[in-house]
Amino acid sequence: MTENATPTPSALFVCVHNAGRSQMAAAYLRALSGGAVEVRSAGSAPADQINPVAVKAMLEEGIDIRAEQPKVLTTEAVQASDVVITMGCGDACPIFPGKRYEDWALEDPAGQGIDAVRPIRDEIRGRVLTLLDELGVAPVVVPRG
Repeated sequence: MTENATPTPSALFVCVHNAGRSQMAAAYLRALSGGAVEVRSAGSAPADQINPVAVKAMLEEGIDIRAEQPKVLTTEAVQASDVVITMGCGDACPIFPGKRYEDWALEDPAGQGIDAVRPIRDEIRGRVLTLLDELGVAPVVVPRG
């Protein structure tokens, strides 16, 4: 019987290019939830590739996002998510009643070096840990790179 089973929570991270902040947040949530949260990320105007400095910053954390590709934001992705976290996408994100929305005001790592991206990455990690707590999901240990 599955009537007592708790549905898997889901989260969608949205930023304009889906190349840096939203990718790092999605990667952290995937890794730190140990698969207990369904994770999506998208952008209102996706870039051609993931920000290479974001890739490097995450590799330092033991998380490899080299295979990820920026994806376009769809209405379906928003509808399928319990929590929608925007990172500076403004009005491009569709709003649906009953969804939980958060806006994480984070500096854009685009065009910045690794020393500027590390604090953004670390802030994202902290916010993801808070989100896991709010979702009732215990974080798993991710071996650092």
